Amino acid sequence: MKVSCRLYVEVTEPEDLLTLDFDALPQPLFVMGGGSNLLFTGDFPGTVLHMANTGHTVMPGSTGHLCVRVAAGVVFDDFCAWAASEGLWGPENLSLIPGEVGASAVQNIGAYGVEAKDIIDTVHAFDRTTRTFVDIPGADCGYGYRTSLFKTDWKGRYIITAVTFRLSTVPQPKLDYGGVRKAIERRIDSIPDENLTPQFIRDTIIGIREQKLPDPKEIGSAGSFFCNPVIEREHFERIVAIAKAENGPEYEVPHYDVGEKVKVPAAWMIDQCGFKGMRLGGAQVYPKQPLVIVNATGTATPEEIVALEQRVIGTIKEKYGIELHPEVEHV
Repeated sequence: MKVSCRLYVEVTEPEDLLTLDFDALPQPLFVMGGGSNLLFTGDFPGTVLHMANTGHTVMPGSTGHLCVRVAAGVVFDDFCAWAASEGLWGPENLSLIPGEVGASAVQNIGAYGVEAKDIIDTVHAFDRTTRTFVDIPGADCGYGYRTSLFKTDWKGRYIITAVTFRLSTVPQPKLDYGGVRKAIERRIDSIPDENLTPQFIRDTIIGIREQKLPDPKEIGSAGSFFCNPVIEREHFERIVAIAKAENGPEYEVPHYDVGEKVKVPAAWMIDQCGFKGMRLGGAQVYPKQPLVIVNATGTATPEEIVALEQRVIGTIKEKYGIELHPEVEHV
């Protein structure tokens, strides 16, 4: 099902934002990146604005680092590919995440033990309140798990025009998350440092993602649909007890320690509740990765996707006492 907006505005030069009369545009105003993390639940009555500027500028950094200012409209994976080809460390674990650079700084995208905030030095934006261009240090953006102040307190105020990333010129491989090390070991017998280039890790990450995630060019999806919940350890132990009762006393629940708390993969819970491959109309929980909801037929309606989402949320809450929250933004 296709949806439409009242007005679509594409900006190729940040300076053009100064010429826009935002109050005269159909309201509300929604700033969109590549749209890969959005679910439009119906026609949008206002203006969709897209920053379509491209290009990057390399700048000197501190010892062992350099900074790269990347335009908001650059495809994020193109930036990852460029960094790997230059032997620069930082974004390689984020390879193949769909979307654009500007949105990466809003969403604080993450995968395989790395988040965008780990490499963001400065976010460059147009402040709609003061009608000026501002530079915001990454440390001041309130970054958390899949969130930032751009999604909360600052929502609607800033239009991101570029992001400066701080990359390392010395090896900094991140291998101990999500099976990355095992995937590398399958490609080489051991892991000598000279083989661990950013390009090698990027290729490994791409291989992992392509095995379990749908290609959005072939099957419509918005990527990971739900955030992985972080819960108290006591709550986690109750989940372990449920899992052992169902799967046997030797069963181990996948998890990651987050300080005093525990992150439990939402995909595991969805799978344990029997949702993998489940279809509701044209919407389906992806058979290879239950964290993803896909438009299996190409004709799924927003109502079908939301209904499947709510069924998953309700079942998980009833069984495990956890309320899943969508990572996908509903518009």
